[in-house]
Amino acid sequence: MTDFLFHDDSYLREFDAKVTGVTEDGVILDRTGFYIGGGGQPHDTGALIVEDQERLVTKVGRLADDIVHTIEGPVPSPGTVVTGRIDWERRFSLMRTHTALHILCGVIWRDYGAKVTGGDMRPGEARMDFELESMSAEFAEEIAERINAEVAAARDVLVNRLTRQQAEMQPDLIRTKINLLPANIEEVRTIDIQGLDMQADGGTHVANTREVGGIKVVGHESKGRINKRLRIALIDP
Repeated sequence: MTDFLFHDDSYLREFDAKVTGVTEDGVILDRTGFYIGGGGQPHDTGALIVEDQERLVTKVGRLADDIVHTIEGPVPSPGTVVTGRIDWERRFSLMRTHTALHILCGVIWRDYGAKVTGGDMRPGEARMDFELESMSAEFAEEIAERINAEVAAARDVLVNRLTRQQAEMQPDLIRTKINLLPANIEEVRTIDIQGLDMQADGGTHVANTREVGGIKVVGHESKGRINKRLRIALIDP
């Protein structure tokens, strides 16, 4: 089973690993710093260095119980030691974007009691849907002020691990449907924006909300009677 290094260190840019299996155009590693994608966050890209030769990593994903890194060029043999390098500019943008979404849903849950119904992101841009009956330009402007206030508050973003029993006793995790996780998951990784939002989450995040930078609300839409969408974009520092 591949060890997910990104679960412990989102800022890890380079790592060494051993090839434990191969596919037609990819490799399975014993450990990886490449985020595999999920929860609306895209997979990482970057490169594997094999005997001083760089091979681009274009995709990371699951194949049955394995994690496959799709690469351009010849596939190294099992047992080969490689160095992985994350496309850091893209990864850090996704980290900022993902934390921005958590700030957004934390504010809307805290101030309006509305649950999230869906979301998606790409570097620097994202959208999130909520159980809201109404949406307006004035509401979007108000949300923009509130989420940027949380960025400025410089709240720490902590990674924790809870037993399933502990997780099921947390009201915020019940809000994010922790009960829908497969029964065989006994430990739950959480992201806790101190004083604002805590959710079960397997993605990568910045360590403090100030690293997100400014957030613009760039669009708002009605997707149904009680389903409204907000679109956000990061403002580059």
